[in-house]
Amino acid sequence: MTATEHSAEHPPGPDTEGQVLVASNRGPVSFTLGEDGSLTARRGGGGLVTGLSALRPGTGTWICAALGEGDRAAVARFGSRLDPADTGGQAVRMLDIPAGTFEAAYNGVANSVLWFIHHLLYQTPFEPVFDAAFEAQWSEYAAYNAAFADALTEDAAPGSAVLVQDYHLSLVPGLLRERRPDLRVGHFSHTPWAPPELFRVLPDAIARRVLLGILGADRAAFLTRRWARAFAACCADVLGAEMSEADGLTVTHGGRTTRLGVHGLGADAEFLRERAFRPDVDERLAALRAQVGDRRTIVRVDRTELSKNIVRGLLAYRRLLTDRPQWRGRVTHVAFAYPSRQDLAVYREYTAEVSRVAEEINAAFGTEGWTPVVLHVKDDFARSLAAYRMADVALVNPIRDGMNLVAKEVPVVSERGCALVLSREAGAAAELGEDALLVNPYDIAGTAEALHRALSMDADERDRRTKRLSAAATALPPQTWFLEQLAALRG
Repeated sequence: MTATEHSAEHPPGPDTEGQVLVASNRGPVSFTLGEDGSLTARRGGGGLVTGLSALRPGTGTWICAALGEGDRAAVARFGSRLDPADTGGQAVRMLDIPAGTFEAAYNGVANSVLWFIHHLLYQTPFEPVFDAAFEAQWSEYAAYNAAFADALTEDAAPGSAVLVQDYHLSLVPGLLRERRPDLRVGHFSHTPWAPPELFRVLPDAIARRVLLGILGADRAAFLTRRWARAFAACCADVLGAEMSEADGLTVTHGGRTTRLGVHGLGADAEFLRERAFRPDVDERLAALRAQVGDRRTIVRVDRTELSKNIVRGLLAYRRLLTDRPQWRGRVTHVAFAYPSRQDLAVYREYTAEVSRVAEEINAAFGTEGWTPVVLHVKDDFARSLAAYRMADVALVNPIRDGMNLVAKEVPVVSERGCALVLSREAGAAAELGEDALLVNPYDIAGTAEALHRALSMDADERDRRTKRLSAAATALPPQTWFLEQLAALRG
């Protein structure tokens, strides 16, 4: 989990005009149900949570789904409109969508189909198979989106601004256009967007519905211009829509024009620099340094998400130790791979493979005084920040990523300057590419060579690059990112 996913403690920001509604699958709070029936609220974080804190109390409402047993129990006990004491003062409406509908929409379609399409993860000789089972799941996905559209329709005052988030809710803007044409509707994609030839893996009717759903928005926004252009290209290819760049990037279809925008979410520098130097982080840093010694460190912090490419990163490190034996005993790979989506078998298998490859490297190269890979698979936010501080090299090599905030966060708090080895397929490469060492995420030898260059980089050059990376990474912090979208939608 990235540090920005934890940065939720911000005072209210500037005044804004009119009502604002945010709709997303996950909300700013979750509930845990104790064995005694007690409910414990836990506030979440992320760029969206921090961004929404820019609104004055009473001007914004967040509509989200109940994600698990604790959330459903909270809605049953307290009602769907949560107590502001549990939400950090935000107005939150949590929808108790039937568990079967949620499961089919979230795991069956959003995470197992749309996520795979946009991140290019399918093994196409075997998958996907769009059969009757998928059709049933798609019907539930449509029902899930309709539940959000119903809630927004009920809660939105005339002329409100509605910001719909991500691939889970791709149909909502179109549904709102039919029901509430008075609303100003925006959609933001936090993922990459697939090029047309891969987007068309979807059944034609489904591909059309996804695109038409987002085109129901007045404005559709993306993390990079590359993803925005890919969306426009899909609209042209699948719908026959007209794409124009005469007055900003626009897509026109069926007599309506949707403007496309780009907002590259940045790291929250103020939060990072304060949180990374608290005592709990100091303690974990001391423990890591005792474990690593005075060796150089290659650090990665990721969820065991298939797109993060952790296994190939380990293979590149093994190639570095094979081809460049001078680094044996002189460098340690500190790899934090926090379990993600373990309710899906393919993710459990991937997490197991990460551990297997790390153990294999340690068995092949380790000595009595040196463990080549220090792997942690249990989420520990303070330990992640400690790793950021001690990093000599940050390895961020996703197969494909909408942005990747780890790449932006490490340079902000690295104590000795940090060389960034970055996949050219991460959205962050558009902003950080000049000062990072860009790699093809599939190329093991090329990534190993980039790691060697990073470890060999002159200290002065590394320091200069780190300062420029930090400045670029924090150029659009979460509150500014959110308010710029709101201003553009209203404008």
